[in-house]
Amino acid sequence: MSTFILVHGAWHSGQCWERVSPLLTSAGHRVLTPSLTGYGDKAHLLGPEVGLDTHVEDILELVHDKDLNDVVLVGHSYAGLVVSSVANEIPERVAHLVYLDAMVPEHGETAVDVQPVTQNLIDLAARTDTPWRIPPLPELPPPFGLFGVTDPADAAWLRSMLSDHPVRCLQQPARLDNPAANAIPRTHIHCVGTKPEGIVRRPVPATQPNGSPARTRELPTGHDCMITMPTELAAVLLELAS
Repeated sequence: MSTFILVHGAWHSGQCWERVSPLLTSAGHRVLTPSLTGYGDKAHLLGPEVGLDTHVEDILELVHDKDLNDVVLVGHSYAGLVVSSVANEIPERVAHLVYLDAMVPEHGETAVDVQPVTQNLIDLAARTDTPWRIPPLPELPPPFGLFGVTDPADAAWLRSMLSDHPVRCLQQPARLDNPAANAIPRTHIHCVGTKPEGIVRRPVPATQPNGSPARTRELPTGHDCMITMPTELAAVLLELAS
């Protein structure tokens, strides 16, 4: 049995994994889908002081409170920075790092460094009465939809769980200065459906930090594959746990 911690990205909540979690648990694995501070059951904690460090601490507390080991740590989108920094702090407890269509930082990089288009969102927020918060991205016409979700019912469900994202999350740097974290195996899962203009994915190096060949999987869908292709995503994750 493996323990999966599925970490949602910006604007989302732990609820977004509802279609994936049962598929992992039915295979005998433990699955945790926490909402980060400012989202879901923690939406009331949203504030200008919430940043990347806050979200890293959310996951660290979860791991320590439940005394988890051999964790498969999955970070979607912005949460690539979160899981990277968590692994840096507790590499001995992480069995596998999974970057799910995620930002993959180097030490000291921010979300803006990894995905420069996010600076545009910060600039737009700065012109409002609440410059510290960024509203969810708007729904676009097909084939882009809402984070890649185009089915009307699915988009409505997704919209119901979205919250504003604090600017500080995009400006705090990831800390990746622990050499022990380099030993953790990594898998990159890319959603290769259509994507909005300005989104750039960094190429995955041919060799992982631990010296083994890169592991990359592709899903032919939009960004929120946990909603649009949950069965296929679960199959990839189960492959890692086998």
